[in-house]
Formats: sequence, structure tokens, C-alpha cells
Amino acid sequence: MLLLLQIGIFVLPLVGLLSLAFGRGLLWPLALYVLASLVTFLLYRHDKQRARDRGWRVPERVLHLGELLGGWPGALIAQQRFRHKTVKLSFRLVFFAIVAVHQLLWLDVLCGGFLARHLGF
Repeated sequence: MLLLLQIGIFVLPLVGLLSLAFGRGLLWPLALYVLASLVTFLLYRHDKQRARDRGWRVPERVLHLGELLGGWPGALIAQQRFRHKTVKLSFRLVFFAIVAVHQLLWLDVLCGGFLARHLGF
């Protein structure tokens, strides 16, 4: 069940990104998500290695910034792959709030941009 939920949260952004890429010719959002996800994935991997070695850690705010900039898919994959940042409730709440914001934004894109227009974007 959890796996289906995790897969499900990728659907809306993926449809939105593909819609922008193929429907409007906008490739930069897709490139941004891919790049941000890769960088965020690598930050998680580095943080996990440093946690094992008891070395300098990547600050949580840096991980969250990567997620906020579009790297949350890479973060989610890294969390599962490395079993990292999956227990601390305060971290998880911020992570899922970021995911929820992205879901809302992609829903808005797919529904014509109502929120974006009314927020002045």
C-alpha cells in the first residue's frame, strides 16, 4: 500500500511536466526537476555516508531547499534507497508539506492556472 502511495505522488507532476514539454514546448521545468532530483539524491547519499562515518552532515535546511526547488522525487527515492531521514517526524512533516505544495502547483497547472493567475504569477 505504501509503495502505491509513493508511486502515486509521482503521477501528477509527471503528467504536468510532460504536458508542458510536449503540449507547450517548455522543456526547462522537466530539466529543472531532473537536475534538482539528481542533486538532492546525491546530497542525501552524501549525508547518509557522513552519518555512518560520524562526520560533517548536510544541514536539513539544505536537503529541504533541494526538495523545494523540485528535487523532492530524488529525495523520496534516496530516502527509500538509503533508508535515510525516514524516522524523524519533524523532518518528514516538512518533506511531505513540500510534496503537497508541489502537488497543488501541478494540479493548478493542469487545471488552467487558476491559482497562479490569482496570486499574480
